[in-house]
Amino acid sequence: MIRAILLVTAVAGSLASCTATEQGTAIGAGTGAVIGGVATNSWGGAAVGAVAGGAVGALIGQSQERRGYCIYRDRYGRTYEARCR
Repeated sequence: MIRAILLVTAVAGSLASCTATEQGTAIGAGTGAVIGGVATNSWGGAAVGAVAGGAVGALIGQSQERRGYCIYRDRYGRTYEARCR
């Protein structure tokens, strides 16, 4: 557990100059990996959590780059970006 905390701290420090999308992806992947690993107690769960967290983090980071725009999902499940309501 201490090793994971140190790793997260090191990664967070290296993200200082990245774009919002890159930061969101890295933070989401790291968080997803930790949660997936703890929830399933396996490397496979950590890998799935990292992929899912990275995808969600990228979407959140991308929305932060364009202030005033939000990411919405249509009735078919596709995501699109439009002015926030």
